[in-house]
Amino acid sequence: MDNHWIAIDWGTSNFRAFLMNHNQCIDSVSAHCGLLSVPNRQFDAALLPLIAPWLAQHPNLPLLMAGMVGSQQGWQEVPYVELPAGGQRFAQQTAQVVTSWGSPCRIVAGACGVNDFGLPDVMRGEEIQLIGLAAQYPQERHRVILPGTHSKHATLDHDRILHFNTFMTGEIYAVMLNHSLLGKDLPEPREDNSAFVLGVQNAQTAPYLSNALFSARTLKLGGVINAAQVASYLSGLLIGSELAALSETQAWIVGSPALSERYMRAASLLGITLISVDGDSCFIHGMNKIYQSLDGAFA
Repeated sequence: MDNHWIAIDWGTSNFRAFLMNHNQCIDSVSAHCGLLSVPNRQFDAALLPLIAPWLAQHPNLPLLMAGMVGSQQGWQEVPYVELPAGGQRFAQQTAQVVTSWGSPCRIVAGACGVNDFGLPDVMRGEEIQLIGLAAQYPQERHRVILPGTHSKHATLDHDRILHFNTFMTGEIYAVMLNHSLLGKDLPEPREDNSAFVLGVQNAQTAPYLSNALFSARTLKLGGVINAAQVASYLSGLLIGSELAALSETQAWIVGSPALSERYMRAASLLGITLISVDGDSCFIHGMNKIYQSLDGAFA
């Protein structure tokens, strides 16, 4: 019996796939081939060349996909799972799609709920990492940060996702640098820790973000920071503002090593301890848990 299958994280900007042998990842591929770059919604045609070498060795491999591929803009919309919910519930709410070459394929739903501020919130993809974190590091309660374009702060009870808050940290950073007065005529940004620290600190004394952001301009005009430091200052300001919403002094952080390091640096200035776990590892463990719970859905 062939125990090989493929776990896929397909978002709006990026694509990642992991070749699995039972519960072990034996190969991976990534590409800047997000949903927005697929012409005329030809997802089947876009996917095939990315995984063709694996299919040549293992024809008709089962595919389990998660992320924005299950959104309104994706291959097929999968209704959100309402929180609280655990891995078993997500395994029960997958949608089947047909591939032209014969691989059975299912897409996992995202999650929806009400955040700590009484507002509706949604995620697609991060719920897999949360399930994977709980599988790798079981404990009664997790408070988790998942940094990114839309950063998430989530709470887990054992392996159940209770609720989460979304912060548009990464998107605001990109918009400010590329489409606002703050980023106009700046040189190539370089990492500057002193400007980053200043941003984190100022986020605590100026709690209203729309007010604090303008300091990126006024501090440059006053010579406190130079043009090359603006990007680092903005990064510190936005991450510091996000972390100010964290009521705990310890949390897990699940993401890429580079981005997690930046959050950990900011957190240490605020007396917060972050325990870093690799995002890919959590995704693989989460998808494996769901795949093993599908009870013959791929048979």
